[in-house]
Amino acid sequence: MKTVLVVDDSRIMRNIVKNTFAVLKIPCRFVEADNGEAALIQLLNEEIDLVLLDWNMPKLSGLDFLKKVRAMDKHKKLPIIMVTSEAAKFNVIEAHAAGVSDYIVKPINDKKFLEKLSEIVF
Repeated sequence: MKTVLVVDDSRIMRNIVKNTFAVLKIPCRFVEADNGEAALIQLLNEEIDLVLLDWNMPKLSGLDFLKKVRAMDKHKKLPIIMVTSEAAKFNVIEAHAAGVSDYIVKPINDKKFLEKLSEIVF
């Protein structure tokens, strides 16, 4: 079973993401973090197959988390999908330049979400 790290400072948003997996009948185990620093700790302590990452968070932003993870040899290929309300084109470009695998703008659309997951790991 795949392990998904859901990183968002909003508990409601983390629950929406987890519920989307349930609705789409995608079995997986979830690990959660409410900021980038906590996510880094989870990543070092768990075998993670996919990261779903918000941009705007306290302590360490999603973009800064992404840059730190991509600097680690072990996680250069780890699928990371940015799930954020940051919809500006320059944000998408910046995230792709930093090594994000894909980018989903909130609110999450089940069909689009499944499409993105299918392309990456599930």
